[in-house]
Amino acid sequence: MHTLLVTHPAGLNHLTPPGHPERPDRLRALDRIFEQEKFTHLIRDLAPLGAREDIIRVHPGDFVDAMGEASPKEGLVRIDSDTVLSPGSWEAALRAVGGACYAVDEVLEGKVQNAFVAMRPPGHHCETRKPMGFCLLNQVAIAARHAQAKYGLNRVAIVDFDVHHGNGTQDIFWADDSVLYCSTHEMPLYPGTGAVTETGDANTIVNAPLRSGDDGAVFKEAMETRILPRISAFSPDLILISAGFDAHIRDPLASLRLVDTDFGWVTRRLMEVADATCQGRVVSVLEGGYDLEGLASSAAAHVSALMHG
Repeated sequence: MHTLLVTHPAGLNHLTPPGHPERPDRLRALDRIFEQEKFTHLIRDLAPLGAREDIIRVHPGDFVDAMGEASPKEGLVRIDSDTVLSPGSWEAALRAVGGACYAVDEVLEGKVQNAFVAMRPPGHHCETRKPMGFCLLNQVAIAARHAQAKYGLNRVAIVDFDVHHGNGTQDIFWADDSVLYCSTHEMPLYPGTGAVTETGDANTIVNAPLRSGDDGAVFKEAMETRILPRISAFSPDLILISAGFDAHIRDPLASLRLVDTDFGWVTRRLMEVADATCQGRVVSVLEGGYDLEGLASSAAAHVSALMHG
């Protein structure tokens, strides 16, 4: 059984203003790192376009239509101060969704053991009807619903270790007892959500906020004491990861102090839980990570762990 890497050149065509941290060079940095010899045995596929039927399980049809219609023929359209549409943005977002759903298909059909979807823009800030925080569609949420609808899964766990809280994913699954959403993130920090007291209507939201300056030891403690036991108790049929690498010590948008080995460690621990609960089935989707060197080395540690456990 192997690890699948899903990418597509369309991810480079989502353009942002000069100086914007969420930029095409993020994918170029990942492309370079995955050219290393140790990644030779990755199975590589291009992300298909996301299917409308998958997207509207999470985002209403009128919202989806409005987003597509808002895409400009030239230049940039601002959705908010952080989030923009360029002529290539909508295809990039659709392929990010399609890549996540395709990775779910390949894992659940037993063709690969696990997968990493290296696409942009990210998605975990996008709420049901509100794109924000660099995010246009919530691909990890769409992938979870796709897994449930197509394969009849009863329980899906989403683990989000991006340094920013995934308010969109939390919003989408707030009242859903079939999806467990767990997050470590820095507080206070954008978007301002993610307190321990935010547990959802079905008690399936688990937030483990960290403080500015916290390092890998504190991160590991939060995972071991708050998140991993909840995933094990939930006994999911599939684990999805919102893999943001902006908790890295080099990242310019936050103040946590994680290093590459911390991302390798959490990946291995999640794989251990997956082995015990869901036949090792894990799909990871890229979220943040804005220092190119930190992003590349952290993603390399993450994918190396997926490949070798």
